[in-house]
Amino acid sequence: MGFESIRLGLLALLWGGAGALAYRAAAQPSLALRDGVPVLLLFAAGLALAWPMARALRQRRLQPQLLPAEPAQPLDLQRLHLLQAQFEHLPVAAWVLGHEGDLRALSNRARRLAAPGGVREAAALQQLLRSAERSGPVSLDTERGSERWQLQMQTLSLDGQGQTLLVLVPLERELEGESLQAWQQLVQILTHEIMNSLTPIKSLSQTAQMLLDEPPLVEADLRSALDGIAQRAEGLSRFVATYRRVSQWPAPVLAPVDLHALFQRLRLAVAPAWERVGGQLSFEVSEPGLRLNADEGQLEQALLALIHNAEQACAEQELPPRLWLTARQGRGGRLQISVRDNGPGVPPGLERKIFLPFFSAREGGQGIGLTVVRQLVHGMGGRVRYVRPLEGGAAFVLSF
Repeated sequence: MGFESIRLGLLALLWGGAGALAYRAAAQPSLALRDGVPVLLLFAAGLALAWPMARALRQRRLQPQLLPAEPAQPLDLQRLHLLQAQFEHLPVAAWVLGHEGDLRALSNRARRLAAPGGVREAAALQQLLRSAERSGPVSLDTERGSERWQLQMQTLSLDGQGQTLLVLVPLERELEGESLQAWQQLVQILTHEIMNSLTPIKSLSQTAQMLLDEPPLVEADLRSALDGIAQRAEGLSRFVATYRRVSQWPAPVLAPVDLHALFQRLRLAVAPAWERVGGQLSFEVSEPGLRLNADEGQLEQALLALIHNAEQACAEQELPPRLWLTARQGRGGRLQISVRDNGPGVPPGLERKIFLPFFSAREGGQGIGLTVVRQLVHGMGGRVRYVRPLEGGAAFVLSF
């Protein structure tokens, strides 16, 4: 750095001298010839001295400039960013409610719940959160139907201002899974015990039949009793075979299903029975080429069970039976299949019980049809719910 300062000083002296001589020559023309040569020499010496300095300056400009290192963030700020990232990935929907009523989402789950494909009305969700007074179960009207959630509240005081931490924990899928598992275990126990009872009954009835030839037995009475035992045993066997289906459905094999082709097959299968009683059918797919990733055989079985359920419900009324089967793409990309009829509908208060095994709202019903439907749909990653249409009747909606 000192050497460059000396160079700059010498350069200033040389070019300064050249300038002084040039100025004197301009003022006194008689000296122009004499001073011209020294001016040129001084200017050339200055150029020779300035040339290395100019090259060094140009090279420094062409070299990439290193940016100064950013100062390290304070430890508290790093912890705050880490905490925000952790909140973002919480598996629950979390909000903070300010003292002025401002509601701010803390997790990605909370934002997705209020976005299309989540709740049907985001304003209703916000009103529910703002007006909540205590923790407890709540029901949300989502695109997948009515869902049960658990609301947890915690009041806070930060910087002298009151805030409330609100957390919604989903319960619907866990409750349905546990309910299905419990009923499957119950059915397995029942079938095991009943089959253990049937074996000796059949054996005794066959032995009694062999003893008929040994007098002095009253053949008519004995045969009548034995026939009753045999018929009862056969009835129990059919009972067990029917209910065993509830717990022994094979795992679904998922593949793209053409819903238009599936609906055509369903129409061919059920149309004769409905037409015999003067019924009307409507099968509609909202857009051509609509597909669903599902087990085609199990999906068809579930829809046939719902159609049969509608047929039985409409048989008890005087109006001509009607059936609507529709498939459409809902909000949030969810596919919904609806099976609706114009029957009497499910009696009020029994909406949740109709999916339980052995329960039937119809006299003489076995109570396994809707249980099988829910198990099949649940196994394919979907949900089925009962809806009471405004125009009457009953509707079952399958959401995937």
